[in-house]
Amino acid sequence: MIEAAWYILAAGFVLDFFLGDPRNLPHPVVVMGRAVAFFEPRFRRAFDDLFTAGVVFALFLIFSTYFFALVLVWCAGWIHPLLGMGVQILFLFYCFSVKGLKDAARGVAHPLMKNDMKTARHNLSLIVGRETQHLDLSGVTRAAVETVAENFVDGFLSPLFWALVLGVPGAVAYKMVNTLDSMVGYQNDTYALFGRASARLDDVANFIPARLAVVVIAAAAFFVPRASGSGALMTGLSEGRRHKSPNAGFPEAAFAGALSIRLGGPGIYHGRQMDKPYIGTGFDDPDISAIHQACLLMQAAAVAGLAAAMILAAAKHLALTG
Repeated sequence: MIEAAWYILAAGFVLDFFLGDPRNLPHPVVVMGRAVAFFEPRFRRAFDDLFTAGVVFALFLIFSTYFFALVLVWCAGWIHPLLGMGVQILFLFYCFSVKGLKDAARGVAHPLMKNDMKTARHNLSLIVGRETQHLDLSGVTRAAVETVAENFVDGFLSPLFWALVLGVPGAVAYKMVNTLDSMVGYQNDTYALFGRASARLDDVANFIPARLAVVVIAAAAFFVPRASGSGALMTGLSEGRRHKSPNAGFPEAAFAGALSIRLGGPGIYHGRQMDKPYIGTGFDDPDISAIHQACLLMQAAAVAGLAAAMILAAAKHLALTG
């Protein structure tokens, strides 16, 4: 139950790559979000100290998610091995979001090509945390490329990594970590203490995948027209720490170097101006075509990451059985 076979990784990826998230079916992340909302007030009341409450709350939901997925996979496999395999593939299908990320980014690029800034800003606001209503063309474009780069890790590489480490239930548990961070991991009066553990656990869960992303993106860039593999590697390593987040800067810097564009810079988040440093300081601001290039690079990097993971999964299986 803690071994993700190479063919299960491949099948989950293929389903996501071509189908994306099904709009008319219940999504496990929605269930996770409801669980977070349900248990938050109960854990707040159960402890006098909000930080302690947040730690127990986060660990309870993450471990519960892991064991629920583990038991479900085991039961399905006990009924029939093919059913167990199907459940694992379905879980990975839901954990990956390559197609959804590509479609969301192109939903920003298409109105930009028609000079429809209002629609582009609105579509961008659905996928980023910053305020978009006052962004100019370069600001919208930078933000779209940044979300493709950052969410390549959150939406693909990290669940793939944890599937290799802890099996498919590990990928599902990672999605709970990510959901907790997106819902309670804010540095404001409401969640400064209660959500601190969720935010830090998300940092820990993404720490290795974010740094592996530089190598994966650099390798993929050699197969993308007008992209630079060496630029991705050099910029990723030299400027990956130029970000408030301990992890987000690495994939963003790799994308900046691969596409020879400047990312980052000041932005408004929840009504507050944040003076973030630029990444890719030796390059110019991106134009609209950079969004399409970023999507191609993200897809190529996903294929490269999958290929490496399949080799590692097959090697792990041989080591365990041979």
